[in-house]
Amino acid sequence: MPTPPSFLKKCLFCHKPVKGRSDKKFCDDYCRNNYNNTQKGSATNLIRNINNALRKNRQILLGHLKDDDKNIKVPRSKLQSAGFQFKYSTNQYRTARGQVYFFCYDFGYLLLENEWVLVVRK
Repeated sequence: MPTPPSFLKKCLFCHKPVKGRSDKKFCDDYCRNNYNNTQKGSATNLIRNINNALRKNRQILLGHLKDDDKNIKVPRSKLQSAGFQFKYSTNQYRTARGQVYFFCYDFGYLLLENEWVLVVRK
């Protein structure tokens, strides 16, 4: 039996010989998908987790405002006990007086004195 040529390409995932086009990198779709999933997995998980935290923060802020309310004062501990994560926000707004509002999409909050938070609707 002849030995295989040394120039045969090998699948980037399973390392088996690749047959077909000269620019082919994978032996089949299974190997291509698994290779790409392992390459992008950790970055994708990080982004997914942050987006989930932002959505949850928005839902928590929304849940504290009634339909006709523009803002409401809430104890910080109440937001935290609902699972609110203060380290995640989509943007900030600084007023002329120097107050910084943190927003999760269209709902925001301002940290007040004595562990109170002002929840606002954009």
